[in-house]
Parts: sequence; structure tokens; C-alpha cells
Amino acid sequence: MIAFVSGPVAALAPDTAVIEVGGVGMAVLCTPNTLSTLRVGQHAKLATSLVVREESLTLYGFADDDERQVFELLQTASGVGPRLAQAMLAVHDPDALRRAVSTGDEKALTAVPGIGKKGAQKLLLELKDRLGAPVGSGGPGRGTGAPVTSGWRDQLHAALIGLGYATREADEAVTAVAPQAEAVLAEGAQPQVGQLLRAALQSLNRAR
Repeated sequence: MIAFVSGPVAALAPDTAVIEVGGVGMAVLCTPNTLSTLRVGQHAKLATSLVVREESLTLYGFADDDERQVFELLQTASGVGPRLAQAMLAVHDPDALRRAVSTGDEKALTAVPGIGKKGAQKLLLELKDRLGAPVGSGGPGRGTGAPVTSGWRDQLHAALIGLGYATREADEAVTAVAPQAEAVLAEGAQPQVGQLLRAALQSLNRAR
């Protein structure tokens, strides 16, 4: 098992980071929130999980060991493969998932693309005794990344530039997701950078 990779970031793509390890570029699939913390040329260390299939070896990367452990535990539920497990972590951090499962929060799980109401009910039953209790300080889950208390535009723009997009592309993507952020603010909540980044990347992919 490859427990982690450590080295300079050689390249970034919408769903992948390439980490140079001993002269070899290791492609690691990551959530948008994890990718937003990386910068080309800077050193990075990612906890990893290697998924072996007949036709492929795929390395998934995480911000820390806790996130990797939850990724692997999620896959013990029937119907949950690595892609869906990663999507769950792209929408919710580990503690938010633990909290959702421990409280039976269907709505939190159906916020993940690919999980419907029946699927959420099934996952709540299967994962109830597997994820454990939240380990954080309590309170509502933060979803993907920390809530943005101010300057969400600047933080999102910086994340996109860090992923290698041109300033013009970053400007257009920020404008594209502005209605989503404003709608969240209008409800009295705070937009979250990770969720906005996912939407921004989708808008950029559609534009290409």
C-alpha cells in the first residue's frame, strides 16, 4: 500500500495533482478542496489510498489520514466505489459525514451527486456503526472546506489560479458561480469555497 506521497507539485488539473516522487510523476486523484490547497512548484504531502482494478491502478489523495480512513470506510457500504466515496468527501468533510450518519441526516447525503433518497437511507443503515462519532468540536458540519466569512470571490479566484487557470478564465468562473454564492448569502448562510470551486470547475469544463 502507498500510504502517502511527498514532493513538489509538478502539475494540477481539475481532478488530479501530479506529485514528483524520486523523479517519477505520480498522478493522484483529489477532491477540489484538496486541490485548492496545492500550488505548482510547491512541496506537498498527501495521504493516499491505492485502488487496484484488473485494468488499472488508481491513486486517490487526501489532505490527511482521517480523510483517507473515511474514504476507505465508506467503500465498505454496498454500492459505494472509490468515485462515489470521493464525491462524498468533496461535498462533506469527514466529521460532517460522521455527524450526518450518526444523526440520520438524509438531506446531507442526498446533497452528494449520485445519491438519491433511497440510497441515502441505505447508506445511513450500513454506515451507522462504521464511521464512529464526530471527533471535532461539534456544531454544524462545515461541508467542503471552511465557511467563507468574507471575500469568497478572492479565495475562489486564488484557488483557480493555483490550479493553473488563466486570470481571465478565473474571472469568468467566479462570475458564473456568483448567483449560487449570493443565493446562499441571501438565506443567511455562508458560501463554502470547496462547493463553489466544484461548480466553477464544471463551468470551465463546459466552456472548453
